[in-house]
Amino acid sequence: MFGSSNGNDQKNKNKKVSKDGVNSQSTNSLVRGTSVEGTITTESDIRIDGKLTGHLISKGKVIIGPSGEINGDIECQNAMIEGHFSGRLHVHELLQVKDSAHIEGEVQTNKLVVQSGSIFNVTCSMGGKKMKARRSESLELEKLSKVVKTA
Repeated sequence: MFGSSNGNDQKNKNKKVSKDGVNSQSTNSLVRGTSVEGTITTESDIRIDGKLTGHLISKGKVIIGPSGEINGDIECQNAMIEGHFSGRLHVHELLQVKDSAHIEGEVQTNKLVVQSGSIFNVTCSMGGKKMKARRSESLELEKLSKVVKTA
């Protein structure tokens, strides 16, 4: 009874559980045919095959499946988009845009992979803080050039 091993001990050893009790290998999912309005916050990965109108904040990976649709804001570590997204997307690491994806809005990411065949109509900035610094420097140069031209 207590000394027997039926294989579950090894399975439990392989699961990664954080100090707050969240299984890091678990994936949340919003299945096809389900619609949610509001804010979703998760510590782990999430897959959207239904429809979300609102905000999604994930410390893991966000996957929008081929039937998935999000209208709103996303902030996450990594993302893979196969379905539809419209809004503001902030990916801290890697954004993968598959050939079936349709994305419109504003994108900020560190790394970007866009497959041919996808629709990618966005304003995109890459590189995080470095990009913001360059943008402010270029605005300053633009302002200075206008001053010089009027003088």
